[in-house]
Amino acid sequence: MFDLAGKKGLIVGIANEHSIAYGCAKAIFQSGGQIAATYLNDKAKKFVEPLTKGLGVADDLLLKMDVKNDEEVDTVFKTVEEKWGKLDFLIHSIAFARAEDLHGRVVDTSQEGFAEAMNISCHTLARFAKRAEPLMKDGGTILTMTYFGADEVINNYGIMGPVKAALQSTVRYLAAELGPQKIRVNAISPGPLQTRAGSGIKDFNELLETAAQRAPLRRLVTPEDVGALAAFLISEGGSCITGGTIFIDGGYHIVG
Repeated sequence: MFDLAGKKGLIVGIANEHSIAYGCAKAIFQSGGQIAATYLNDKAKKFVEPLTKGLGVADDLLLKMDVKNDEEVDTVFKTVEEKWGKLDFLIHSIAFARAEDLHGRVVDTSQEGFAEAMNISCHTLARFAKRAEPLMKDGGTILTMTYFGADEVINNYGIMGPVKAALQSTVRYLAAELGPQKIRVNAISPGPLQTRAGSGIKDFNELLETAAQRAPLRRLVTPEDVGALAAFLISEGGSCITGGTIFIDGGYHIVG
């Protein structure tokens, strides 16, 4: 698809075969890239490991990481440095909000719930970028995943709307700060797609149906579509693209 031979990178967020992160991992692997990946805990590992084995991920580069544990985050990046000595790309595809904050009103969000959603879904991008920066010695690409709910009010998206808006702003600031080191930072904004994370949104099937009906291309985006875009942005073809939020939703954002 794109020539990523020699590119090495870390993907955070592979959960199962339907996840956006897995779609990205497949496209990168098929384009010649090498991958390290993480899993949350032993329960998650049994779902992630069979997928990563098919993508050539070495056993010592499938790494346990709870993003709330700085020691585990440090260990992941240290292991990557010891194994490869560099990092060419980083994909941040994680988000979390408590169910009551996702389904409830933003005005009712607890202080603890807001902070937790912001920490896991947004501040982790900055924390990962800080650790990736010294490993991207010849430049690199950092990608994260956002959603249209950052720009428009989407029913039942709750606190994730403001959190994703903060994530997109963080992308812009990171792009400005890391640009002199030839590190590009972008957010990819897929339309709704059937993932485990998406299924946690109330009335999600109705959201899928509406998107498919109203999008100019009359179809939903797939993890493979997102993966192709990620591979392009990592490739030399994306070498002058940074600081943006790039929609891949069949055009839904122009009519949504």
